[in-house]
Amino acid sequence: MIEFKQVSKVYPNGTVGLDHIHLKINKGEFVVIVGLSGAGKSTLLRSINRLHEITEGEILIDGKSITKAKGSELLRIRRDIGMIFQSFNLVKRSSVIRNVLSGRVGYHSTLRSILGLFPKRDVDLAFDALERVNIREKAYVRADQLSGGQQQRVSIARALAQEPKVILADEPVASLDPLTTQQVMDDLKRINQELGITTVVNLHFVDLARQYATRIIGLRAGAVVFDGPVSEATDEVFSEIYGRPIKKDELLGAVEA
Repeated sequence: MIEFKQVSKVYPNGTVGLDHIHLKINKGEFVVIVGLSGAGKSTLLRSINRLHEITEGEILIDGKSITKAKGSELLRIRRDIGMIFQSFNLVKRSSVIRNVLSGRVGYHSTLRSILGLFPKRDVDLAFDALERVNIREKAYVRADQLSGGQQQRVSIARALAQEPKVILADEPVASLDPLTTQQVMDDLKRINQELGITTVVNLHFVDLARQYATRIIGLRAGAVVFDGPVSEATDEVFSEIYGRPIKKDELLGAVEA
């Protein structure tokens, strides 16, 4: 579903964001990317949908090069990729349902989207997405009246409304409390299992990665230093990824109530 072919990213100041990444992520996998801040997790994730442009190499999505795509072809590929951000990225003064419907804008003209002229199928998709994350009853509440966990669920529903083949989540629980963290990660895992959507999540905490991933990819200084099943992700492996012994707050992190 996602293939990195010798992908590198070097920033203008010379910092290496990605260092010759070669990866294949299969359809339906739940992949967690781990590493310290600055290891390249966000750069890797955001290069998948070209929020970050790579310096060299190529990225394929479902067999199509997003690296080379332009214009309408690029829009079509991006339409298949749902994105969930740490900061939720909602229009706070709009209702929940309007925020979720924004996930459908890639299917319509700019004017129709601005006027909010979404067909019944789109509205049904939006309500179904809210149902999947258990906040359908909040559809007509303003987004800024919701808790952080509820806002993140709205952003998950917005991604679902795109009918994506891939969901990317960049530190989706970093600003949430332990209980809400568990609920949001449960939602992402259930969606992955029920709908078969390939899911790639950046996480900082070791135990969360072990609990939810089917596969863990460890980054250090922009390079892949581990890629394997959860069963092989020992404390020693995480120490290698982090370049030092794991601290208690990194091990237990958000799952410690």
